[in-house]
Amino acid sequence: MAANLGYKAGKASVAFAMEDYYIWDSSVILVDGIYHMFASRWPKSLGFGSNWLFNSEIVHATSPTPEGPYIFQNVVLPRRGRAYFDGMNTHNTCIKAWDGKFYLYYMGTSYSGEIPTHESQIDSHRALEVWNRKRIGVAVADNINGPFVRQDHPLLEPRDPSHWDCTVTTNPTVAILPSGKTYMIYKSRSGVGMPLKLGMAVADHPAGPFTRLSDDPILDFKDDNAHVEDPYLWYDASRKIFCMIAKDDVKNGAHGITGEWGSGFYAESQDGISFTIAPDPTVYTRHVTWDNGRKTLQGNLERPSVLFDESGCPTHLFCATGSAEIPYAFTDNTFVACLKLQKE
Repeated sequence: MAANLGYKAGKASVAFAMEDYYIWDSSVILVDGIYHMFASRWPKSLGFGSNWLFNSEIVHATSPTPEGPYIFQNVVLPRRGRAYFDGMNTHNTCIKAWDGKFYLYYMGTSYSGEIPTHESQIDSHRALEVWNRKRIGVAVADNINGPFVRQDHPLLEPRDPSHWDCTVTTNPTVAILPSGKTYMIYKSRSGVGMPLKLGMAVADHPAGPFTRLSDDPILDFKDDNAHVEDPYLWYDASRKIFCMIAKDDVKNGAHGITGEWGSGFYAESQDGISFTIAPDPTVYTRHVTWDNGRKTLQGNLERPSVLFDESGCPTHLFCATGSAEIPYAFTDNTFVACLKLQKE
């Protein structure tokens, strides 16, 4: 039986926001006393909707403290042309360091036709077409401030339609062991409306090439309402186990893993394939207490990522959220929230 994480999300603060942009997902790393955040953004004038598939770009922001506020520094992965798998859009950040280099994992897309300048230009058919073009990439830098150099091909391609992961590879989260051996969880599904599932791939080096550890997903439920997404992976060297936080994306009013849609749950594994969900799995919920004492029900609290101290203990949880009580109904802004983790 898996142990509980031993930490729960405490008070939250607004870590990173930009007045004219929607912000979504984040990954934070401490380098030479400065906290560096990599996040996704797109112009607020375009609308929220599906523009994260068409107009997102990955940016870099910094702060002297983990809670922020983080200050925008530069665009890291802009558009680079339709000929590339990630040429028109970059999203989903995961920053890691190993052997003096920095590895930024992400999802990219490309597409034909005009670039949408408003949400009304994106119909459901076009959104689905571009959704199915999501692929995982990595960009490497010698300095945390860049430049980050991208590979020209995805790290992992979808398989043929006889497999569960035949549509996309997306939502990368990575654990790099001291040897350089790298484990990567990715998300996919077998078709439109089918459950979102997670797979594990491995490489001898952080830059790949990656191969799948198993033909099957790492968590597989008999109930098709039990969707999971937005994983965050790390390796606990002291216990020699893989640890994961992910989003309970339960559908159609089912109970799900935590009993509440949009909460984050904890699971762990000794081999990176068979993950066991903790008996008390909930790490965070959409019910948030802010650092000024205000309590809210957030429409979304997702894309979790964790910051650790030098001893390897988790200290802060970062999640994408925004001004809405109904999921994805953002009327004002979205931002990265930082939640202090409290030891139970």
